[in-house]
Amino acid sequence: MQFETAAGMTRGLNTHIARDIARKILSGELASGAILPSEIELGEQFGVSRTALREALKLLTSKGLLESRPKIGTRVKERAQWNMLDPQLLEWMQGMEATEEIYHQFLEFRKAIEPHATALAAVNASKEQRIELSRIYRQMCHVSENFDAQAWVEIDTQFHRMIFISSGNCFYVPFGNVLTTIFKWFFEYSSKEGGMCLNEHKRIYEAIMAGDEGAAYSASLGLMKGHKHRLSRGGGGV
Repeated sequence: MQFETAAGMTRGLNTHIARDIARKILSGELASGAILPSEIELGEQFGVSRTALREALKLLTSKGLLESRPKIGTRVKERAQWNMLDPQLLEWMQGMEATEEIYHQFLEFRKAIEPHATALAAVNASKEQRIELSRIYRQMCHVSENFDAQAWVEIDTQFHRMIFISSGNCFYVPFGNVLTTIFKWFFEYSSKEGGMCLNEHKRIYEAIMAGDEGAAYSASLGLMKGHKHRLSRGGGGV
């Protein structure tokens, strides 16, 4: 297996190495249980010192991707042990050709937490947060008039991020920040051309602004059960 050479780089050397190895693991090119080449071999492939390489492997170990054992070497850990909510790991996933199964799993995860966050936002959102949500919704309406896929993904991500922030729950708030990257590529994949689901977003927005907890929950869940998606098993959502 070949890795991208990092020779000549002066900044972020260990991060460059970690990203290259991580993307091979995340894509399945390096399977769970696979043993990495020795430090000497990896150092030669990347064209870097063992110190830089060890820092990279240490970074990947902290994210649950690798483990080192005496007499065995450095091994790729099972998928269940990967820290999939690590912001840097999510960033490294960007642009990868993820399998449809990953999107289904993310959708199921959203169904479990986002309707509750939306219901909480209807009750707990501050005046300032409602003003910001109104600004975002108006921008969504503007984008919908002349559909721009990239602009929609950006504003859609802001809308859902704001819901988590407005929940008033300290455990929900971080999801609004951490999941920004994965929201973007999920929306890009799951939405059909022109599939903005503006009416569904309108119902969510109006329920939050009205302080209607039950309607907010139902509207959020309804969006994720919508038909404007590319997921073959049903239950899309943007």
